[in-house]
Order: sequence, then C-alpha cells, then structure tokens
Amino acid sequence: MEASISTTPVLWLAFAVAFAFGAIGQKTHFCTMGAVSDIVNMEDWGRMRMWLLAIGVAILGAGALHAAGLIDLGKSFYRTPAFTWLSYLVGGGCFGVGMVLASGCGSKTLIRIGGGNLKSVVVFLMLGVVAYMTMRGVFGVFRINVLEKAVITFPGGQDVPALLTAAGLDPKTAFLLATLGIGGGLTAFCLFKRDFWTFDNLLGGLGTGLLVVAAWYVSGHIGYLAEHPETLEEAFLATNSGRMESLTFVAPQAYTLELLMLWSDSSRKLTFAIATVLGVIAGSCAWSLLTRSFRWEGFASVEDTANHLIGAALMGFGGVVAMGCTVGQGITGFSTLALGSIVTFLAIVGAATATLKFQYWRLMREA
Repeated sequence: MEASISTTPVLWLAFAVAFAFGAIGQKTHFCTMGAVSDIVNMEDWGRMRMWLLAIGVAILGAGALHAAGLIDLGKSFYRTPAFTWLSYLVGGGCFGVGMVLASGCGSKTLIRIGGGNLKSVVVFLMLGVVAYMTMRGVFGVFRINVLEKAVITFPGGQDVPALLTAAGLDPKTAFLLATLGIGGGLTAFCLFKRDFWTFDNLLGGLGTGLLVVAAWYVSGHIGYLAEHPETLEEAFLATNSGRMESLTFVAPQAYTLELLMLWSDSSRKLTFAIATVLGVIAGSCAWSLLTRSFRWEGFASVEDTANHLIGAALMGFGGVVAMGCTVGQGITGFSTLALGSIVTFLAIVGAATATLKFQYWRLMREA
C-alpha cells in the first residue's frame, strides 16, 4: 500500500524543477525587484520583459496542459470563488515595499543564499517566522477577522475565463480568448523588441515560465490521485494545501523552518513546497560554484540590517495575506488567469515603484 502512494517521485521532480529555477535565476540575474528598479532608475525594461515573458509562457503552457486534460487549473487554490480584494491589495503592497527593503523577493532570497549571501539567510529566517505567524499565529487572527472579511464572491470563479463566460461567452471560447489574448499578448510584447533577444533574457523568461508549467505538471498530473487508497478521496501528493501547487516562495519558507524545528515529530513530512525551497538554494549554489562566482556577503551597516529585517517581515506577512509572492502570484497564480493574482501583481509592482522613488527622493535630499 505504501509503495503505491509513495511521494518520492513527486518530491524529487519538484526538487529538480526548483534546482533548474535556482541555476537559471543565478545565471540570468532574474529578479522581479530588479526589474522594477531598472525601470525606475534607468528606464531599462530588460528584466521586466524577462518577468513578463515568464508570465506569458506560463499562461500559454498551463493553458495547454489544462486544455489537454493533463491538469485542472480549477483545482489550484488561486481559482476560488472568493475574491478577497483587500487581502490582495494590502498583501501585495506590503510585499512590494518589503522586497525593496530586503534587496529582493522570496525567490531571490533563496537564490542569493545559494550564492553565499549571509544577509539573505537572515531574511529567510525572519520571512519564514513572520509568514508562519501570519498563517497560524497572532497575525493570522488579523488576516482572517479583518482582511479576509472584505470579499466578493464570484459563483463561477474569479478567473478571467470564468468572468468572460459569465458575461455571455461560450466557456471554450472564453478560455481560448483569455489564454491566447493575455498569454500570447505578453509573450509578443516581450519578443517584439529585438534588442531583448539575448541568451540570458530568453533563458530567464522562457526557462522560468516553462519551469512553472513543469511544476504544475508534476503536482497536478504526476502527483494527482483520483481516489487515494486510504481516504478514498481525490488527493494531490505531498502538497501542504492539499491542492495542486506550483512554484511559490513565501509560505514554503515557513514550512521549511517548521520541518527543521520539529524534525523529530514523525507527523511532519517533506512536502512539494519544501523540496522547491531546497532545490532553488541547491541550484543557485551549484551554478555559483561552477562559475566561481560564489561570494560571502554580510551587512554593511546597522541601517542595512534594519532594512532587511523590516523588509523580510513585510514580505512574510504580505506574501501569506496575498496568497503568494512575485513568483507565487506574479507568475504561478497569473498562469491560472486568476483575477486575484493579477491584482496582487499590480499591487506589488506599484508599491515597489513607490518605495524605490521614495528612496531616491531621500537620497537626493541627503545629498
């Protein structure tokens, strides 16, 4: 019985996908905070196009898997009838501010740990603790009793195809129109600029998007059981949520800390999310060592330390409240065409832009 429901293949595949994600991130400098910073400070859209290309490819790939019947995007926790708009705005805003203060988002934190950045180790610890407090601790009470009370319910679902169907379109037409329109549009926008066609840009955008799709396939197809032999219910193996998952990097950091702290508790198991956290660090470290770019780095000052601690706390809180980060909502959630993911993406970018401009104003004032 145990052999028939082994989670080992799913965990190793999740680790492999994340390993590639970490290596690609380290090689191409894929960074969502850097993408916003480049536009604000230098009007350079290179890394933003890389991020948008990843989103477009993820939408097209996830849509293809869904259309082929290999996965069901409706079984992800992004496509829910409940549109908790205040959570998306507040969580996305906090995360956007936090990633600027902490010099990168959740995924970048893991990539930097693999490259020898000790500041990111501190960010990882603070982010994980605050994320856990927001899921199950003191901040969780505020999240549930205040933020999640602001909700709009869409009976057919909050994803764009469902909204188009509610407006009168045929479901298949709505799905095709939304997937090709948004996914194809973003992909075309990025590839239209010929000077964007560098190896690193294409690898970062196409590679990251395809890895999100691969993670959907691992969790939603390979790890899917129509009827679990023990519970006789539908199940997705090794997921913390009990639903289909892909790449996201806030709650998984909290789950990783929980496992490490409660290792002797036999009820705690290695999960899909934890395997991806370990995979990103390992992939980034492998590439850093291979290219001899591994460097130890610490805090420059007390202010630098404070900024990273505050930023990590904001990301831990915001990432859980918004149900994802720049990858979790900004690419993975976006690939399901969930309205909440799109709103969170915009909130993150808006808040990060405002924070970067404030930092620039402050710097000019001091000068």
